[in-house]
Amino acid sequence: MEKTLNRIHPVSDPEATYFLQVSWEKDLGTGFGVILSDCQCAWTGTVSEAEISREAADMEMNREKYVEELKKALIAGEESAGKYNFAIS
Repeated sequence: MEKTLNRIHPVSDPEATYFLQVSWEKDLGTGFGVILSDCQCAWTGTVSEAEISREAADMEMNREKYVEELKKALIAGEESAGKYNFAIS
């Protein structure tokens, strides 16, 4: 299993710091788990391969391109800093 951990500052609360861990088995496109924490609370979730395909279709985007964008937003870290915004509600 592979994992990444990134610090994020959501646009909904730029002064706040959250930590986002993403874990996956083979490839992000086969599904992944997420843990989001503000160091006081933690939230967990999973995204299935079917959900990834459905979301790509909803966005009228090629699935492979969608998975590449997910990788950039969720696991690329510093090289994608400032290119993606996170809103937490």
